[in-house]
Amino acid sequence: MNLTMNIRPKVIALVAGLFGALIVMEVLIQEYIIMPSFTRLERADARTSMTRVAYALDRTLEGLESTAADWSDWGELYQFMQNRNHAFLDTYTTIVAMAPLKVNLLLLVDPDGTVVFAAGRELESGAPLPIDLAGRTSLPQDFPWRKELAGGRSVRGLVRTDRGVMMLAAAPILDGSGKGKSLGLAIFGRLMTPAQVREIGTQAQANVAMLDGPVAAATVPAATPASAAPELREAGAVTQVFRSYNDISGRPLMTLRVDVPRSITVQGHNAVNYSLWYLVGAAVTVLVLVIILLNRLVLGPIARLTRHAVAVGNGGDLSARLNFTGGDEIGRLAREFDRMVGRVAESRRQLADQSFQAGFAELARGVMHNLGNAMTPLGVRLSLLAGRLRALPVADVAAAAAELAGTEAVAGRDAVAGAGASAAHALADEPVAAQRRADLAQFLKYGCAQIEAAIAEAHADVAVMERQAAIVTATLAEQTASANNEQLLESVRLPELLAQTLEIVPDAARRRLIVEADESLGAVGAVTVARTVLRLVLQNLIINAADAVGEAGLAQGALRLTADIEHGEGKQQLHLQCRDNGAGIAPEHLQRVFEKGFSTKSRGKNHGIGLHWCANAIRSLGGRIWAVSDGPGRGASLHVLFPIARGGTPT
Repeated sequence: MNLTMNIRPKVIALVAGLFGALIVMEVLIQEYIIMPSFTRLERADARTSMTRVAYALDRTLEGLESTAADWSDWGELYQFMQNRNHAFLDTYTTIVAMAPLKVNLLLLVDPDGTVVFAAGRELESGAPLPIDLAGRTSLPQDFPWRKELAGGRSVRGLVRTDRGVMMLAAAPILDGSGKGKSLGLAIFGRLMTPAQVREIGTQAQANVAMLDGPVAAATVPAATPASAAPELREAGAVTQVFRSYNDISGRPLMTLRVDVPRSITVQGHNAVNYSLWYLVGAAVTVLVLVIILLNRLVLGPIARLTRHAVAVGNGGDLSARLNFTGGDEIGRLAREFDRMVGRVAESRRQLADQSFQAGFAELARGVMHNLGNAMTPLGVRLSLLAGRLRALPVADVAAAAAELAGTEAVAGRDAVAGAGASAAHALADEPVAAQRRADLAQFLKYGCAQIEAAIAEAHADVAVMERQAAIVTATLAEQTASANNEQLLESVRLPELLAQTLEIVPDAARRRLIVEADESLGAVGAVTVARTVLRLVLQNLIINAADAVGEAGLAQGALRLTADIEHGEGKQQLHLQCRDNGAGIAPEHLQRVFEKGFSTKSRGKNHGIGLHWCANAIRSLGGRIWAVSDGPGRGASLHVLFPIARGGTPT
């Protein structure tokens, strides 16, 4: 029991520890693998958003450059740059004419860098907008687009003005067909107002904000408006991506910030928490189920097997069985243990039978009487077996077999005899020979079946005689030892003891008597008694009941055995009652039936020893025996009462 109580908490702790380790591992995986993957995904999304913003800004600059290129490749403008006709300015630089261009700044610069025309306007109202670039008369000598001005190439970029950051795009002034010598640059400018920043964010589907100056010191080539890589920061519920942009001179100018809500991390965190709680719930459920199944399939059977082994080891009931039906290792172990206990119990019974000793010298005639009772069925069964073997038609079967072999040989010779008179004679006799062979074969079949049945009965008789002979041998060995030896007490069950007793009862007595075992025999459970003595007592009582049935002239009678446990004087006693429907006992003989030499039967049948021996044997065990009868012809009851020690209950 202690072993099982130690195994159960260890197994449960081991299983719980495994599930705990699984949960801890899951938490670590979520913390260091899954959640960082969500963060990486979110950062990648933020960088993608910044990439879209950069692309939208570049597209806006590209659109501004395209507008500048379309407007600069114009014949009227080309003529204006040649003759400085102010009528062109009055017609094409008005508020109405400039409104579709959506520019805050228009500069017309000749190839020398001289500003021919400059104008700044509000996009919404068209009102004049003072801008420092519009107040110049010429471009500075270090102006980065001097090369594009001389080469007649389009260019775009960012520049700082007194009104803020401005997008600039310049295109060469051509003759309207995209040909001719460039007469300068048409420079368009559009301020990076909050509205313009929102428009870029709308194009990029991102929340964009513009910061003045760079977020970090970064230098890039002048031809690239953006710095090499954006900077990413996580601030509360948003992921912020910063990207610095340089002006047309390559100097840091501004920074765009994209705010990306951390919805992926939030959803991932919620999903991870849900999965974690789901895993915990599933782990607890599985743990409970595993523990239940372990208790049912492993720990419970082991506990039962352990209790049974401890009970057997403490000298408990060797007749109790586990009776496991499972096909697993525990079931096989239990069945092997049952077989082992059965062999031990059988060896113990054999040992007890071999070591049983009669305790009193005056019971010598009782010993011979008991041996006579045991030998009688053996002799009767041997006689019946010999008679059945003599009655077998062995000689007839052998003769039929020989004749059948001869007829088959003759038939074979006739088959090859050929044509002629011999063949005709053989054909004439063939039906008779065939019928004879069929009769012989049928006789052999019946004869062999009879011999086979007799052999099977002989096997059964031999098995019973072997057990009876063993019992006779054991009884003889027990009765020849010292009469003062203490009886061996064994744990037995009364139905099994009754079955063992009936094996040594003569067949004639068993045929004459129907022995009925009341349910009370099994209800009392296992009891510790002198098994060999009680078995011989029951044998004598059954034989006496059969004789009483014969004295009553009945072809077949009945004997009913009941049992109960009586409590008193601090001890337990087994009370056995054997009631028959035989000849009964006269009132004046009730007290004498247990006296030595007294018998109600004729001397040819009994010597008055059996019940006297039973009384002495039971008294030697501290018990007593008495008879009860309502008179001749009304049957009798024999009562046996002796102390017991209760055996272990079945495991």
